[in-house]
Amino acid sequence: MTLLNEIRQSYYPAWPVIAQGKKYSLPKTSANKTPQRDYAVAVVLPDMQLGYFRTHDNTLEPIHDEQALDVALQIVKASKPDQIVLVGDNLDLCEFGKYRFTPAFARTTQAAIDRASLLCAQLRKLAPQARIVWIAGNHEERLGNFILDGAGAAFGLRRGLRPEEWPVMSVPYLCNLDDYGVEYLPGYPTGAHWINQRLHVIHGDKVASGGSTAHKYLSTVKTSVIYGHIHRREWAERTRDDHDGARTILAASPGCLARIDGAVPSTRGGHDLDGRPLYRAEDWQQGLSVVEYVAGDGEFNLEMIPIRDGWARWRGRDYVAR
Repeated sequence: MTLLNEIRQSYYPAWPVIAQGKKYSLPKTSANKTPQRDYAVAVVLPDMQLGYFRTHDNTLEPIHDEQALDVALQIVKASKPDQIVLVGDNLDLCEFGKYRFTPAFARTTQAAIDRASLLCAQLRKLAPQARIVWIAGNHEERLGNFILDGAGAAFGLRRGLRPEEWPVMSVPYLCNLDDYGVEYLPGYPTGAHWINQRLHVIHGDKVASGGSTAHKYLSTVKTSVIYGHIHRREWAERTRDDHDGARTILAASPGCLARIDGAVPSTRGGHDLDGRPLYRAEDWQQGLSVVEYVAGDGEFNLEMIPIRDGWARWRGRDYVAR
């Protein structure tokens, strides 16, 4: 052995340094059967913006997306929900907003109210036993604000000797919500519905660019939240120390059920010389959420279901607009 080899042998270990792992023979095992929890189901339907404008031949063209709504209703039926939560801005009510609207949108509110009433009837038929909650968004608030600003004496008027009823010029009265057993939570932005003690739904009043609205909520809320208002799908989570260890909360937006091609009046939209919308893609996404949850201070599992061009896939099945 040369001197060089002796030096190498004294400084370097014999090869191989890492050997192949041992082979193990494991006994057959069977999975432990865990008791199934009693999970309930909630479906969350985001901003629909029910409304219309008149085309050149005077027919009504919806600014909500009937195909997306049809897909969402199919999933409502398939999920057999215990709760259905309407996030708000289900009505657009552009005639009552503070922004200028063109003649193409004039005198279309009645058609929107009729469509909202039909929607409530459809939901009740598909889920006869479900609790249905409609949270007021900023667009629903337009009606009351319009009356306060232009005809304050009419605000809050009810039918004679019916103090328990909703005011005549209110969303729940006009859309016949009591007839379909739909609860209405007024007072945007304060309305909140708790699916269980760990997850609540609001319409929302925060907007941030670049998909960061969820982080705005996570910086202020202490429990998980589903929100609307932004018409975009978002999801973010944060884990913090709690008295009993780490706790993770989430903030998520299911998107919207409105058209995303520019038909909905917005700050990015435009119109032709007759006041009809000019189509331009909005940075919005369509979808809905299904939540499985344990009542009380129980676990929940949130599923985000995207809808694209009248199609969605959920739990191994395609749902296509009819």
